[in-house]
This record gives sequence, C-alpha cells and structure tokens, in this order.
Amino acid sequence: MVNIKEIDPESSPWAPFAVQLRRSRMMKGLKQEQLARKCGVSPSYVSFVELARRPPSEKFAAKADEVLQTGGTLMLMWWQHKHTALVPGFPEYANYENGAEQIRLFEINIIPGLLQTRSYATAFELGKVGQNTATPQEAEERVAFRLTRQQCLDRTPPPFLHAVMDESCLRRVVGGRDVMIEQMNHLEHMATQPNVVVQVVPFSLGENQPFLRMVHLLTMPGRRLVAYTENEQRGYLDRDNESVAGLAKSYDRLAVEAANRADSLAMIRSARRNFEWMSD
Repeated sequence: MVNIKEIDPESSPWAPFAVQLRRSRMMKGLKQEQLARKCGVSPSYVSFVELARRPPSEKFAAKADEVLQTGGTLMLMWWQHKHTALVPGFPEYANYENGAEQIRLFEINIIPGLLQTRSYATAFELGKVGQNTATPQEAEERVAFRLTRQQCLDRTPPPFLHAVMDESCLRRVVGGRDVMIEQMNHLEHMATQPNVVVQVVPFSLGENQPFLRMVHLLTMPGRRLVAYTENEQRGYLDRDNESVAGLAKSYDRLAVEAANRADSLAMIRSARRNFEWMSD
C-alpha cells in the first residue's frame, strides 16, 4: 500500500487547495501521473501542489477543475487565496456558497452576481475604477472571481437558486443599452431554468419590503442555514441559528409579496424592450 502523507489544512496558505485537489483526484480514480498528463504538467508538479510545497498556477487550477469536474471548486479556492480585491468576509461566504444545496438571494440596485453577464460585471466594476475606488487590476480580479462563482450552478446535481431582486435592478443602467439588453436576455434565459426561480419586487411594494440591503441565505448539506450581508466596507457571515431563522422568515414573506414567476418574467421582458428603444 502506498503511504499517503496527510496534509494539515492549516499548515500552509495553499494547504486547503492541496487537500481538495488530492480528494477530487482520488474520487475520480486518477493517479498523479494521469492527472498531470491531462493537465499538461509534470507528475512532480502535481505532487508538489498536493503537498502544498508550491502554489498552483491559475491555468492549472482551471484545467484541474475541468478534468476533475469539480464545478469550479479549485478555481474558486485559487481566487480566494488572491482575494485582496474582494470585500473582507466575502471569500469565506463564497466557499459556503459553492457547496450549498439551496441559494436564496435578495439584491437591490444590481443584478445578483450569479446571474450577471461578463459585460455587465465588467461595466459595473469599471465604474468603480472611474470613481477611483478600485484599480483596473482589482476590477479584473473581481469580474474573474464572479464568473468563477457562477460555475457552482453547473454542478451535478445543481443547487436550487431562488433570486429575488428589487425592480431597481432592472431599471438601473449599467454599461449602456447593449450591455443591458444582453443582461436582460440572460436573465430571461436563467429564469426559465428548472433549478432557478427569479422574482422581481415591484416598486409598488413600497415600505412593505423587509430588506434595505442585499441578503444571501444558504442551505447547506444537513439543512444547516448560513446568512450573508454586507455594507460598503465588509461582509458579515452569520451562522447563528436564531438570527438566520429571522432573516429566512423575512425572505419567505418577501417572496410571497414579490411578483410571481410569470409576472416577474414579464417585467424582465418589458425592461429589455425599454432598453431596445433607447438610443445608442
């Protein structure tokens, strides 16, 4: 029997990646040499990464994700390690999100990140560059991380995504006419997927809307609930059963008050037509 050296996940910044890589490889029944050949690297490279003795490259993380069919887990972990451009607290949330069985989101003013197109995400982040609150490199990192997060929807089986968004998400122009048309088309497509529910909260709900900022609720394996909120400075991950249960109750009430799936889809299509009538 081959002696497999155990890796302490806290022994190195890259140790969690090493543990996940080895676990994913072994679940696929591949040897290090086989994974190396499929990823276009040497067996010693895979060995050193699995021992956390060298950091993986972005190219290797992406290719290993593809070969091992991890649903973007390795790339997500790679980006989490390079998370200097992200809101403090968000990388930890993203790790939970990637393993969640159910994802419930409420967003205000901006399309939820899991449903954004590349063009929309890029325009939004470049806006922060124009405001001098982010560098071009930070904007690029945030877009790449967001697109990596979206791979969780391609897992088998995929998580159930329930996205409730304020009507302002459809009305706020990000990136101009063509970007918004593409984004509305993508939103309409996603809203018709069997594992996705999209609802819009109309402005007419007024003061009866329970949330004034974004709220994310995750149902993890074992039915454990995790919540996430954030302000401009940082994000807050909440695992307290009582407070998370309160947020979940408010979310359920909001989902009842929001437009139903058919009416929400009609609002998305109406928003798209409005953008189509806009001049360039």
